[in-house]
Amino acid sequence: MPNPNFKGGNNNNKGGGGGVKPPFNKDFNRNRFRGPAQDDDANRINEQIRGVQEVRLVGENIETGIYPFKKALEMAKEQNLDLVEISAKATPPVCKIIDYSKFKYEQKKKQKELKAKTHQTVVKEIRFGPNIDEHDFEFKLKHAHEFLKEGNKIKAYVQFVGRTIVFKERGEVILLRFAQALEEVGKADQLPKLEGKRMTLMLSPKVTTKK
Repeated sequence: MPNPNFKGGNNNNKGGGGGVKPPFNKDFNRNRFRGPAQDDDANRINEQIRGVQEVRLVGENIETGIYPFKKALEMAKEQNLDLVEISAKATPPVCKIIDYSKFKYEQKKKQKELKAKTHQTVVKEIRFGPNIDEHDFEFKLKHAHEFLKEGNKIKAYVQFVGRTIVFKERGEVILLRFAQALEEVGKADQLPKLEGKRMTLMLSPKVTTKK
């Protein structure tokens, strides 16, 4: 006998009606109306500067001082430029009236130059034996030339094993010849130095000046 209280659908669906109600996706609903992601490192500009009553204007073609935010924004628009927040944590925030695209370009250029200046020097080691043959010497010389051109330092050394220490003069000749062959791209930091059973020579890349 049919149940007179049955209204159709799934008994687990409290809302009634046919079909199963999809589960609530809180992440979908939370992000549904969110605007595009903004770069955390980006400076706020123009109307993006919110919750500010006044700003301190600095820069060229303006009189440095504290202005109402709306006034500062009007001044930027009159010059067809942008009001850029330089220091948000200052009280009041510090702003400049500049071309934002040009400002970002200059920032990236400075960061690139700073990165080039703070390039970490890498020391490449090249080992010789006191009885190295000509082919092996030329092979190591070629690699050393590339290392120096890339801006790396070179630690060249002759390793004396067992009784080969008696050939220390030969090791010195090898290192001096090595340094002379690389004089166009590198310079010796010091003369070959014997420490225990190893004779070492340090080479640094030459700094070339553009004409």
